[in-house]
Amino acid sequence: MAPAPTSLFDAEAISPLSGSPLNVVEAEASSFSSEVGVRIAVDRAGALPGLDPAAFDVMVTTRPGPPVPWVGVAPGRLAAQLDTASGMAARNPVATAVLSRVLRIGEQLDFEAALEMESLAYSVLLGGAEFANWLACSPRGSSGEQSASPVRYEREGSCVTLTLASPDNRNAMTAAMRDALFESLANVLEDQSGPSLNLRADGRCFSTGGDLAEFGSARDLARAHIIRTQRSCAALLHRLGDRATVYLHGACIGSGIEVPAAAFRRIGAPDTIIQLPELSMGLIPGAGGTVSLARAIGRHRLMWLVLTAQRLGAKQALDWGLLHAIEP
Repeated sequence: MAPAPTSLFDAEAISPLSGSPLNVVEAEASSFSSEVGVRIAVDRAGALPGLDPAAFDVMVTTRPGPPVPWVGVAPGRLAAQLDTASGMAARNPVATAVLSRVLRIGEQLDFEAALEMESLAYSVLLGGAEFANWLACSPRGSSGEQSASPVRYEREGSCVTLTLASPDNRNAMTAAMRDALFESLANVLEDQSGPSLNLRADGRCFSTGGDLAEFGSARDLARAHIIRTQRSCAALLHRLGDRATVYLHGACIGSGIEVPAAAFRRIGAPDTIIQLPELSMGLIPGAGGTVSLARAIGRHRLMWLVLTAQRLGAKQALDWGLLHAIEP
């Protein structure tokens, strides 16, 4: 079995015989192998054994509604979900191991330092074989027409409302949308009157995330890292602190949840659906999600959410702490 990766980018050390860095460890066992890249503890009995969370990337149990860091999975669905996670890791072992390292190291850093580390890792993966394979095999049409003014600014008294206003492309986080949102957030942050902020979206969903037609368009990955960190909407939302509230509805996919998760207060409509599909592309969340979401739900649950690419509904998002309330 291959040794664990010794650094963030040690791709040679993460290829067990299965082709995946994933190792599933039965929670009943008293010990586990440390010579793997990614470790999942599985508690089939629902007994919540006293394992050290630091030893694992994911901790799955059949106990309903378990405490952090455990992920509760119904017994009848456990095998299928483990197969999904194993398959994802087998197809993209480098991105899987990088995600594990980014999450582990990131929880030791402050918010903006962790964002920078995420961006560095993301740029590395953009230049990797797994992302290149996805690009070669995936048709990537445009998500739709971008509004000329994708973010609407309104102010009433001491409250500013920013609205993602490009429903024809489902408020996709294109470069134009990101830049417009960044500029609007910067204006609120720098406003000497200190207004509160509500962030909303027009249309059927909050945002379906990045426009697939733009994926792979960056040629200078070092410059892309600088732009990504200097124009981070997640960083500005975090700096706003308790002044910022986000209202989510419908699909919140990829960067469409990574950015709003940085807000101090997060309200979801009953139809809110959250998903992180980046690992299937040979990437990791790259708009702040390894930081914003990890701080909201913990790295173990975030790792599971990315490994399975499953959809998280409003109720479970509330139970996990990603949402603070569900409102129509």
